Order: sequence, then structure tokens, then C-alpha cells
Amino acid sequence: MNNQSVEQTIERIRPYLKEDGGDVELVRVTAEGIVEVRLTGSCTSCPMSMMTLRAGIERALMLAHESVKRVEQVK
Repeated sequence: MNNQSVEQTIERIRPYLKEDGGDVELVRVTAEGIVEVRLTGSCTSCPMSMMTLRAGIERALMLAHESVKRVEQVK
């Protein structure tokens, strides 16, 4: 798994975030399968951002990449 393939998956879910004024940036992918992302736009202050992170972003990445173990938000 590399940053480019993870970024391609993020590109597929990005339009759904942008519909509500939010976005996500890929920060890095670790050798342990942890994907670090930064939520931006309205996602930074949304009370549902953790649900978006887990049920939306993490789920999509784990389904597309079996080596992804979890997704973490970084500042």
C-alpha cells in the first residue's frame, strides 16, 4: 500500500465531504497500516466528524486496502 493508492481512494469519497463544506487531507501512511488524515473545512468543528472518520473514511479505506488497520485524525 502506498500514499498514491490511498489518495485515490480518498478522492472517491472526497465529493461527499465537500457537499457539506468539509474535506480531508492525507498526512501519511505508516508501515503498520495506520492512515493519518487531517479533516478540514466544516469537518473541523462538526460534532459528527468522528462518525465521518470511522464510518465513512476509515471504512472506505479498509474495504479498499486490506493492509489498512485504522485511520487516525491528526491536527
